Amino acid sequence: MKRIIIEGNHTLSGKIKIGGAKNSVVALIPAAIMASGKVKISNVPNISDKDALLEILKLLNVTVKRSTGIIEIDACNLENKIIPESLSNKLRASYYFMGALLARFKRVEMYFPGGCNIGSRPIDLHLKGFESLGAKITKENSKYLIVADELHGADIFLDFASVGATINIMIAATMAKGTTHIMNAAREAEISNIADLLNNMGAKISGAGTEQITIEGVEELHGAEIKVIPDRIEAGTYIIMGALLGDNLVIEGMIPEHNIVLLNKLQEMGVNFKLQNHKIILNKTNNLKPTNVRTVVYPGFPTDLGQPIAVLLTQANGISLFDETIWENRMGHVKYLNKMGANIVAERQHAQITGPTKLHGEEITATDLRAGAALVTAGLIADGITIINDAEHILRGYERIIAKLSSVGANIKIVEV
Repeated sequence: MKRIIIEGNHTLSGKIKIGGAKNSVVALIPAAIMASGKVKISNVPNISDKDALLEILKLLNVTVKRSTGIIEIDACNLENKIIPESLSNKLRASYYFMGALLARFKRVEMYFPGGCNIGSRPIDLHLKGFESLGAKITKENSKYLIVADELHGADIFLDFASVGATINIMIAATMAKGTTHIMNAAREAEISNIADLLNNMGAKISGAGTEQITIEGVEELHGAEIKVIPDRIEAGTYIIMGALLGDNLVIEGMIPEHNIVLLNKLQEMGVNFKLQNHKIILNKTNNLKPTNVRTVVYPGFPTDLGQPIAVLLTQANGISLFDETIWENRMGHVKYLNKMGANIVAERQHAQITGPTKLHGEEITATDLRAGAALVTAGLIADGITIINDAEHILRGYERIIAKLSSVGANIKIVEV
């Protein structure tokens, strides 16, 4: 087990460079195996989710060359093997191999994907989309067999604007015969990043980033290049930390438009920040105003920043209300924040946060990726020493978080126990 140890109340000053988006790269890597040539992906973040996907590529006999921030994928000798549970359950995004292998081989066999325990997280929308494209699905315990004589275009309406389902169906439809329309599609920036790679590979996709995506199927995809967009969730997390501890803390390499809802909330709270092109400068803000936060699908407030912003709300003067509408099990951070001195009353997906409260160091546990980010944020502002167990969750989505925070003045380290 990895453990993060933080001595709190150190000012953050200097620069943090935002890396590539986790939620992009975990789909770009599976999509790359559809090409008949080499695919080069740059600005790749150094996170454990990426490493788990590369293990699956090795199983599938895909050649991978790695250098700093760059992955070259050559799937010319790709083998369509069953993806075992030992690999699929390492991360949720392993399910993108369903769409990619189905597109290329018309057959895929793999176990149910893993990832953070933040809710039931069914993949029904993915499977319904594959069925609409002509696939037949057999489930045996936690294993899926998905086969199709051929994939054909279809009109697919998503009951919920799911990011994963939108990307997976888009990937599969890229090599289907005819035209596919995905309606009520998710609109996250990462989806446009995936569509850009597929189009660079020879796909014909339009409308990515809107509520309707159109895919005109092609017979073959070729090699291409893509740059991973900056990680808006990583940026948002460090922005929140800067609002609590910054002394001209600079977050650079971000796309402000991707975090506009967060920035609007920070303005409501009176946070001291200044935007300059692709960077933001933050200073610790006293007398924060309370606000209400409700997570919704993009372009609304992102569910992945709901847990980190809860820490900021503990320092506001008054009562803030928080509602999580995406996942039913995203309150794993609450009991630990309360253990540290927060005043949070939570019931199911709702919380009332009363502040300001002084936080103190405790031994706590990261229950999932974004809960872990919240606990790191809490540890940075707490008196004394905070010990965060199960830090592996945090490393899944934040590259070099220890080094980045240390470089701007945090007293933070990671140990193996």
